[in-house]
Amino acid sequence: MRVVYLNPCGQMGGAEICLMDMLGSIRAADPGCQLCLVLGEPGPLAGHAEAAGVEVIVAPFPRALARLGDSGAGPLGALWSCFRAGLPTFRYARALKRLLARVEPDIVHTNGFKMHILGIWARPRSAAVIWHVHDYVSTRPLMKWLLRIHARRARAIVANSQSVAADVRSVCGPDIETLCLYNAVDLKRYSPSGAKADLDSLAGLEAAPADTVRVGLVATLAHWKGHSVFLRALARLPHDLPYRAYVIGGAIYQTENSQAKLDDLRRLAGELGIDGRVGFTGYLADTGSAIRALDILVHASTEPEPFGRVIAEGMACGRAVIVSASGGAAELIVKGRDALAHTRGDDQDLAARIRELVSNPELRARLGRAGRITAERRFDPGRLSRELIPLYRRVSEERSAERAADLVESR
Repeated sequence: MRVVYLNPCGQMGGAEICLMDMLGSIRAADPGCQLCLVLGEPGPLAGHAEAAGVEVIVAPFPRALARLGDSGAGPLGALWSCFRAGLPTFRYARALKRLLARVEPDIVHTNGFKMHILGIWARPRSAAVIWHVHDYVSTRPLMKWLLRIHARRARAIVANSQSVAADVRSVCGPDIETLCLYNAVDLKRYSPSGAKADLDSLAGLEAAPADTVRVGLVATLAHWKGHSVFLRALARLPHDLPYRAYVIGGAIYQTENSQAKLDDLRRLAGELGIDGRVGFTGYLADTGSAIRALDILVHASTEPEPFGRVIAEGMACGRAVIVSASGGAAELIVKGRDALAHTRGDDQDLAARIRELVSNPELRARLGRAGRITAERRFDPGRLSRELIPLYRRVSEERSAERAADLVESR
């Protein structure tokens, strides 16, 4: 069986880490399965995939296609972006179709909204397309319309939470097979023991006192990741509370209007009077060592989180986690048992939870132990191949049977 994965981004965001977990799990479970990854841009993902024994083809998006999106653009902005990208997208789809014809996949597994549509347009007739949806569809006017009219040509849809699966069904209809497959976490890379990043040095700060409790938000700079909520929560904390905070992450995507700027966040910290108590590290590739350097990991998304990978990573690292508990993120935890929760977008509620944990080392330790147990039970990477390989085989066999029936009928 030959599986081709289509991914628009070459950087290592959450969806890309999930993709690497899938590739590693499938390679370990079935070494004979031929895996190929097609990327819409160069980047570190290519090297990681090649190191895992996956064939990699970089087919760069034209600039207009790379910047196409409806995150924060509004309906008119999305329509203009779509018009501007029309001809380059058409040309790219033709080139991708020729590429896939040479590769001859049995399965085309698409990651990212753009690749869902391009995969349908470019797939060989003998191949079955599986969409892997990592985000809510219904909030995106352009992509919602495109996915709805193309959904019947996808064989199955994999969603990263029950919440996302329900959203996909509301857009694409109940007829297409839609299943929930929670993301996995590398439980060796994300573990309580291991190297710890020097966050103070990375953020350009002097070393914190020994009794300092380190609180951090680890996320890309997408607007909805809640950086401003985190900073405003910190500004509510008592001045004598022994904490230091860190914003860990940078901008990694090309889509217009989708990300905050570190300079703007630094400016906000100054306006709130906390610039001396919060550091900004920028993008860090080794998020495991960054999380281990924290005592408290904050998840502060202001929109329902499709999954919340950093939550699972923090739990796997045995750290106390505070979760913006809505959407798929709410499915990952048992409030008060393996994590604390705050009301989405409520900086006052988040401040109360941070203060509670900074002041209570026993609670931090108890949540960290329980979180690790949850991660081992729910986010083991071996689970991915056990669910995906049977799906690949079944839909490939169904597609082959349909092609054979078409040939008989045509005669």
